[in-house]
Amino acid sequence: MPDVLKFNDIEVELSFKNIKNIHLRVHPPCGKVTLSSPENISIEHLRVYISTKLGWIRREKKKITSQKREPEYLYINDESHYFFGKRYLLKIIESNKKSEVVLLHSKIEVTVPEGSDKEFIKDKLYQWYRKQLRQFLLDKIEFYKEKMNVCPKGFGIRRVKTKWGSCNDTAKTLWFNIELAKKPKDCIEYIVVHELVHLKERNHNKNFIILMNKYFPNWQLRKKELNELPT
Repeated sequence: MPDVLKFNDIEVELSFKNIKNIHLRVHPPCGKVTLSSPENISIEHLRVYISTKLGWIRREKKKITSQKREPEYLYINDESHYFFGKRYLLKIIESNKKSEVVLLHSKIEVTVPEGSDKEFIKDKLYQWYRKQLRQFLLDKIEFYKEKMNVCPKGFGIRRVKTKWGSCNDTAKTLWFNIELAKKPKDCIEYIVVHELVHLKERNHNKNFIILMNKYFPNWQLRKKELNELPT
C-alpha cells in the first residue's frame, strides 16, 4: 500500500520511483492528489514540500470537482453524443444485418441485432470511436514526429479516468484516452504534441514549455478548452 500524508481536509498518496524530480498532481474526476518522489527523499522533507503547495492543491481540486460532467448515457434514440467536438443524435437501428456505425450529418446511426441491450450498443459505439480516433492519432503522430525529429515506437488507446494521454519515454510508447474521440480535433492534436514533447523532455519544466511553444504555439488555449469541457 502507498504511503498517505494527511493535511486536514487533504490526503496525498505517495509513491517512490527512480526519478530525478518530485511530481505533484491533482487528478480528475474526483481531485485525487498524488506525489511521485525520488527514492532518496525523506517523508518529512515531502511533508514540508506539500505544505507549501496546499493553496495550489485546493485551487486545483476546486477547479476539477466543479467541472461539468457528462450525463449517464442510456444509449437510446435521440440521445446526444459527441464526436470530434460536434453534437450528434444517436439513432439505434435494430436489424439482422451486420452491426455497424455510420456518421450522418446530424446523427450517429448504430445498427445492432434486435433486443440488444445498453452495454452491447455502447460497446459497438466505442469500437467505432476507437477506430476513428486511431486514424486521427496516426495521421498527427506521423506529421509531428518528422517535424519534431522524434521516433515513437508505437501508441495505444485505452479507457482511463485520470489522464488524456501519457508517454513512456523509456519504451518510447504513447497512450491516449479513448474519451478524446469526443473532443475537438485541435484539443486532441494538443495532447498528441504534448506527449511527443515528452520524448524530448520528460518533465513539465521551462524547456518543456519552450518546446510546446515551438511546435504548437496555441497549446495553452487548447489546454484550457479541453479542461473546461465536460469530463
